[in-house]
Amino acid sequence: MRTQRQVVDYSLQRRAVLRDVKNGRIGALEVCDASPYLRNAATFHGEPTDERCPICRRDNLTLVHYVYGDELKQSAGQARKLAELPVLAMTLREFQVFVVEVCRSCAWNHLIERFVLGRDGLTAEEMLHTDVMVSSGGGGSHRTGQSPHSEEARV
Repeated sequence: MRTQRQVVDYSLQRRAVLRDVKNGRIGALEVCDASPYLRNAATFHGEPTDERCPICRRDNLTLVHYVYGDELKQSAGQARKLAELPVLAMTLREFQVFVVEVCRSCAWNHLIERFVLGRDGLTAEEMLHTDVMVSSGGGGSHRTGQSPHSEEARV
């Protein structure tokens, strides 16, 4: 995604947890604790992967994308399909996305990535192009009398 920035990858933490499970320092029940809400989000909003669950090896993992941000208002904290994120990124100034991997069989779950999306990550030229696309598409309103580079035009 064009506006993705401030990416935090949790793969080292994930590897440490899996190493501790393998060595017996942490029990599988301690890491297989996905809430029913997370498991339902994986079922209805998740993106399937080709990677097997590292704990049970029965099922492939599913990625769930949670969105948070002030502009989201009541929908902050909801799971979204991956296809919805670019639309939100062009609509909202800034929001955070948390990506959680989930095994629907054994309830393994781990935060694997966090990043920021939104129009604030676009350059002035990209903002102008996006405004023209939105206004010509009939779905957005055309702002007259404002420069797309000004702060008021971005609000």
